Amino acid sequence: MFRLPLLTAAALSALLLAGCDLLGDSPEKIAAAREADGRAIGGACRHAGRAIEDCYALNKKADKAAVFAGWRDMNDYMRENKIDTVAPQVTPPVAGARKGEAKADEGNVASSEPGESVVQIERKPAKATAKPHDGEH
Repeated sequence: MFRLPLLTAAALSALLLAGCDLLGDSPEKIAAAREADGRAIGGACRHAGRAIEDCYALNKKADKAAVFAGWRDMNDYMRENKIDTVAPQVTPPVAGARKGEAKADEGNVASSEPGESVVQIERKPAKATAKPHDGEH
């Protein structure tokens, strides 16, 4: 007799508790993810032999304290285990590239490391759209 209301209450509470995860991540979870991303970026930069200043310049949105902590941890690890740096495969973005050119070619992004992206600019020839006027031949 009491089974049906008890099972209904248990099922309802399970559905309500499962919905808590659908609301989004908590601020603590987001902060922990940013910290982990920054540490990973810093470690990858150090492993690639990049200076910390270059790492900051390439990853402007990353938390600088987390990037430095990851860079320092990887530096200590590489010294302890006598690991050489690995040359980066992607060159840093051109300093003189105009923002308009980069925005025009947004879909063309190459990435070698998490959090590190370099915009590759392709120049396309201009299309000839001039049509002769009716009176001019």
